[in-house]
Amino acid sequence: MMICNPDLLKKRLNVKEEEKEQKAVVALSGMMFLAAFIVAGLSFRFKWMQLPNWVVIIGTVIFLLAYATYAEVLRENAYLSRTVEVQDNQKVIDMGLYGIVRHPMYLATLFLFLSMGLILGSFAILFLYIPIISKRIKNEEKVLEEGLDGYKEYKTKVKYKVIPYIF
Repeated sequence: MMICNPDLLKKRLNVKEEEKEQKAVVALSGMMFLAAFIVAGLSFRFKWMQLPNWVVIIGTVIFLLAYATYAEVLRENAYLSRTVEVQDNQKVIDMGLYGIVRHPMYLATLFLFLSMGLILGSFAILFLYIPIISKRIKNEEKVLEEGLDGYKEYKTKVKYKVIPYIF
């Protein structure tokens, strides 16, 4: 990104969230992420939960596929930002993964986090990502509906938020 799209990199590094609801979501995500690594370390040290190697291998494959999805989303959407905002001259992206679900980045991060839980042995904690990300999406859709021309029409065209036929 530093070479191909430095503007996107700058947006992805910005963590100053303006939306009050999003500040809480970011804080909860950070606490969840930290707790998952602490529990994974303690679990390894005290042998609380030892998953079979085949589960770890499946988790690793899912992680790699999710990471590839993450990279594709970055390639498809030059407006992608870590903060919930509508940018100047922003347009609705409705091709590629955005033609399947409205928030493919959250699809990728959902599978990244859940697979990390399988790899690290702290699945239960990372499962908390689902309600956290649901709250973020709810607020983000409100912001996009209010500020991004064509987003309401896009919602009727692409029905699912994160997982086709489920959510």
